[in-house]
Amino acid sequence: MTNTHAGDRNPWSVFLIFLRLGLTSFGGPIAHLGYFRDEFVTRRRWLSERSYADLVTLCQFLPGPASSQVGIALGLSRAGYAGALAAWAGFTLPSALALILFALGLSNFGDTLSPGALHGLKVVAVAVVAQAVWGMACKLCTDVPRVTIMAMATCVVLLVPSAWGQVGVMAAVGIAGLLLFKPAQDDAHDPLPIRVSHRAGVVWLTLFFALLVGLPVLAQLMPGQTMALVDAFFRAGSLVFGGGHVVLPLLQAEVVPSGWVSNEAFLAGYGATQAVPGPLFTLAAFLGASMSTTPSGWVGGLICVLAIFAPSFLLVVGALPFWERLRRSLRTQAALAGVNAAVVGLLLAALYQPVWTSAILQPQDFGLALAALVALMFWKLPPWLVVIGCGAAGWLLSAVL
Repeated sequence: MTNTHAGDRNPWSVFLIFLRLGLTSFGGPIAHLGYFRDEFVTRRRWLSERSYADLVTLCQFLPGPASSQVGIALGLSRAGYAGALAAWAGFTLPSALALILFALGLSNFGDTLSPGALHGLKVVAVAVVAQAVWGMACKLCTDVPRVTIMAMATCVVLLVPSAWGQVGVMAAVGIAGLLLFKPAQDDAHDPLPIRVSHRAGVVWLTLFFALLVGLPVLAQLMPGQTMALVDAFFRAGSLVFGGGHVVLPLLQAEVVPSGWVSNEAFLAGYGATQAVPGPLFTLAAFLGASMSTTPSGWVGGLICVLAIFAPSFLLVVGALPFWERLRRSLRTQAALAGVNAAVVGLLLAALYQPVWTSAILQPQDFGLALAALVALMFWKLPPWLVVIGCGAAGWLLSAVL
């Protein structure tokens, strides 16, 4: 694939690109994948549709926030380790800093955004995800078997709405792909320029498992709030499959019964997280800043957000070198043909639940979502402008109706 943005290969450029996404990417992890697809597949041509779908598939298999992991992998492929850190920082820090500020001044930040504007941001997510589903379906569901896999994956995920349901679907369609598809040796492939050796991948994966096992031991041997926070939030980032929303009950069980954060503050932080762009895992920044004991404030927020995202770095950097080799084999390509169709099905299921069901509540919501979809797909307006427009429209509709 021809790269039309060769000047983006330094960490500072990567940071600025992801910073803009971090400031404008509303709508949750599925919508983030839509923003990334528009930015890096359609506009910048960093990678092909097939490679992007493969990358999304890998990150959905790994525990942690899939959209953030996709961003880390894109930064890594573009500018090495520094690019991975730059991509994560640009995408994550805007919402993390905003949530720390919200925690420090809860009473002053509570009414910053009207309920109508918040609802407008939910509605625009419908258009973003719908655009992503349509674009990926046109590329990846090109025959009857793939369309059938997509539809079956959608139905199963809606009937079994759990992380294990998604993992089970991925495993089943991978086997189905081996049986149904016979890719040619020259099947289209656009490898990512991964700058990590297999030996380094083993080191990163070993470090991940060592920290997962060792941090609870260190927390017992070195009792203190800081070590307890690092242990709790690293474990939350390591063991959550299925995206950001799944981490909420785990975090609540860690911070509320222990008395670190009140349940009222936890729920307020969750509400604020919906109002800011970027990954849902940045709720950790709010919780760290809201701690009843030290460290709290800025230090607590930064410790917690670094701890919860650390597993994502270790897993993505450790897994990518082996993933690149695996997906070049014909058997892996056959399995991925089925898995990629199922990825479209997962996105379609997410478009209905929770994106559609939480946003389209009355006729004017449908009209606003349709206008946003037309603006994105046919007027070719930038996503950030559509997001702002939908937020303003939601505020106006709530004031008039």
